[in-house]
Amino acid sequence: MLHAAAPASPPAAVPRGCTNLKLRQLARKVSRHYDALIGAAVGLKTTQYSLLSHLDKLGPLRPADLAAHMTLEPSTLTRNLQPLVAHGWVEVGPGADARSRLVVLTDTGRAKRAEAQLAWKQAQQALNRRLGSARVAQLHELIDDCMAALDSDAEPA
Repeated sequence: MLHAAAPASPPAAVPRGCTNLKLRQLARKVSRHYDALIGAAVGLKTTQYSLLSHLDKLGPLRPADLAAHMTLEPSTLTRNLQPLVAHGWVEVGPGADARSRLVVLTDTGRAKRAEAQLAWKQAQQALNRRLGSARVAQLHELIDDCMAALDSDAEPA
């Protein structure tokens, strides 16, 4: 009696190219998409909108805590806050003691964020249409899984 051969399993996927480069290329394309729509509508960059949104959600907090929530380097946060402070959308004032500071969203900043939220939603919906909602959901899940794996206590291989 002849036995059918077991189906061959597909070859293991092998990454091609530099993961860092590919992620940065994707991030730049996605950022340009959002910046074009949000910038045209309200004159904000996505980084600025994100800062305003985090402050709106989290309330006044220390710069180090805001940087940690946004996974930013403190120097990057400081640089990104400067135009928001200059426009009067954010204030950096005294904290609980003489050595600490608090970052606060102003009423003007809250209004600017609300204005930008509609443009952000339109940018998100346009990206979902272009890539497909299912693919975007898979991408979010994959990114979340990768972030959790990189945040784990495991040593890098």
